[in-house]
Amino acid sequence: MTDLKNSGVTDVQASGSCCSADGACHSGSASDSQDGALTTVYRVSGMTCGHCEGAVSQEISALDGVTAVTAVASTGEVTVTSSAPLNEEAVRAAVDEAGYELVGTA
Repeated sequence: MTDLKNSGVTDVQASGSCCSADGACHSGSASDSQDGALTTVYRVSGMTCGHCEGAVSQEISALDGVTAVTAVASTGEVTVTSSAPLNEEAVRAAVDEAGYELVGTA
């Protein structure tokens, strides 16, 4: 079993894999998955460790409609799965609240 506590992964709901049914992982800034969820990859500057990943994940997870967040400090990428498109200003405010800067989408 993966230790989500230290991996930078916040699984808001048991939503399964980030990969599609055919095993292909999502890439790009946004895509629709088969269950109607939308995946968006954001670029965040300033993350350097697991604590940073957790702080960003926690703030973004609190946004309405967010079902999963994965932050990776080494790449500066934060993958967000949501039930509908998110307002970028709301995401920016959440990242700012965590103490980091939203650069844009990947």
